[in-house]
Amino acid sequence: QRQSFKEGWPNRWDVTVGGCALSGEESQVAASREVAEELGYKVNLTDIRPSLTVNFSRGFDDIYLLERDLSIADLKLQASEVKKVMWASKNEILKKIEKKEFIPYHSSLIELFFAMRKYEGVHTKSE
Repeated sequence: QRQSFKEGWPNRWDVTVGGCALSGEESQVAASREVAEELGYKVNLTDIRPSLTVNFSRGFDDIYLLERDLSIADLKLQASEVKKVMWASKNEILKKIEKKEFIPYHSSLIELFFAMRKYEGVHTKSE
């Protein structure tokens, strides 16, 4: 959950840890740094490519979908960015979007995140 004093989407829940890359910084390095800063969790993305890249008028977002077995109690939240964290199902997130408690992502994007999280690329496992 974003802090109440954040300029964009205060108090709203989000699915991501995010931020901008520093000049000359690779996407993987920037994402690893942001996770460490905001959650106090060290993750090495050196050999991992983004699961999805979303382009917009002023840039792009590289999205890494990772599953890790970790305890929320072990995280060290950056007080200037993060108010709270929680585990949530796809349906819980979609309900929070409806209730305007979550950043208003397209529901199809949330569906896509959950569909892609166990696969690499755009295909399910071949039969």
